[in-house]
Amino acid sequence: MDVLLIADLHGNFGKIESFLDLNADAMIVAGDITNFGPIDAVDGLFSRIDIPCVAVPGNCDPREILDALEQSDAVSLHGSRISLGSKVTVAGLGGSNPTPFQTPFEFSEEEIEQILTSTVSKMERTVHNVLLSHCPPLGALDLVGDQHVGSTGVRNHLKAFDLVCCAHIHEQRGVTDLDGVKVVNPGMASDGHCAMIHFGDVGKEITIELITV
Repeated sequence: MDVLLIADLHGNFGKIESFLDLNADAMIVAGDITNFGPIDAVDGLFSRIDIPCVAVPGNCDPREILDALEQSDAVSLHGSRISLGSKVTVAGLGGSNPTPFQTPFEFSEEEIEQILTSTVSKMERTVHNVLLSHCPPLGALDLVGDQHVGSTGVRNHLKAFDLVCCAHIHEQRGVTDLDGVKVVNPGMASDGHCAMIHFGDVGKEITIELITV
């Protein structure tokens, strides 16, 4: 299965058709769909995506976006999980840990712990278990200057997954490994950046290609 990961659109949807031309089997969207709204843009965006699509909001999305996602053609995964086919399970965490900017969709680390503990406990584990989290785990693709700003809650649940798909820190596009778990930030979709994730037939058989359209 080939799954396209995009994130950080910030209301700029001009590259969607180019992303779809990559012919993925499904798409996952790792938040900051809008730039502090408007939420009525959500339905128009996801109606253009003609493959299965799951999404979480980011910290720059208004909290009301959860209702808009529920009513859209995408599957809202914040605090929930879904199976993509028989081999890939995706759990979702929207928003971010606290930032200095008091953006609309932030959680305390204690709240993140509660959301992930509940979600992980209800997951049906398959060959590939994926966390779709707008914020990165502490220590991976989370540098702002010389400071690590990722979530301790995400880091604490890292080993429940084979792959973490994150975003949030625009300058940290890349793929890395943390405690034996792959972590990917596809870069800003508003600039045409994305990542194609190839899931193989056996566990840990995951390859990731960073692409710019």
